[in-house]
Amino acid sequence: MATRDEMATSFGAAAGAYDEGRPDYPAEAVAWLLEPAGPRPRVADIGAGTGKLTKVVATLGADVIAVDPDAAMLARLRDVLPGVQTLVGAAETLILPDESLDAAVLGQAWHWVDPVAGSAEIGRVLRPGGVLGLIWNIRDESVPWVARLTAIMKGSHAEQLLAGDGPVVASPFGPLETRTWRWQRPVTRQTLTAMVHSRSYIITAGVSEDVERVLHPVLPWVHQVCGRISVLGNARASCALKYGFPAVIVNSSPTASSRRVGLP
Repeated sequence: MATRDEMATSFGAAAGAYDEGRPDYPAEAVAWLLEPAGPRPRVADIGAGTGKLTKVVATLGADVIAVDPDAAMLARLRDVLPGVQTLVGAAETLILPDESLDAAVLGQAWHWVDPVAGSAEIGRVLRPGGVLGLIWNIRDESVPWVARLTAIMKGSHAEQLLAGDGPVVASPFGPLETRTWRWQRPVTRQTLTAMVHSRSYIITAGVSEDVERVLHPVLPWVHQVCGRISVLGNARASCALKYGFPAVIVNSSPTASSRRVGLP
């Protein structure tokens, strides 16, 4: 079985599936994260991956730098967002000057970070009054087929963190503020398959049959919602599903679901 560090840096091997299968983030939630940073902030999206959060941050008018430890993920990001500056790095090792940012955000990423080392390094690159924002998308298990899929799949590191005591940040940050947004996106059979392919334990297992094993038991639920559906492996789906995501956001502000916290 792969180690935690191997899982954390595995996503580049499935960058295409990640980009297709993972959801974006609701703009209202991201705007709340960035609110303490003021107009047109300089922002680092850390653990940017293929740019899901980067795109929303840029759309909101920020000057954004995308940081990720995986060059393959950043290559995909540059294809999608060619005007965005990219840097190879991690929350604990940022190649950025002291006090050079108004905000740092992490989407689906803080659970991979050493909270003490990551907080210290992000605190170094933020200006006084800067903000740290953390956000997660979590599936809405009140939808029967989504609950069935979650029961079949292994719990992710993010789900384990949020089901427990939740994220923590360390000095120089204070307590986190938290807000939650509910939203929906349509998904096709192809999108759902890509999402499963993008899970770190599937990537590191390297066995395509695992994806079929995960998806097969949920197909009756998909049938129930969609009616007739194409067979497993077809590139096109016969219907689109909707399932909800409460956006979990974390922000660090002196005083992320959304959660935020700022520097004094």
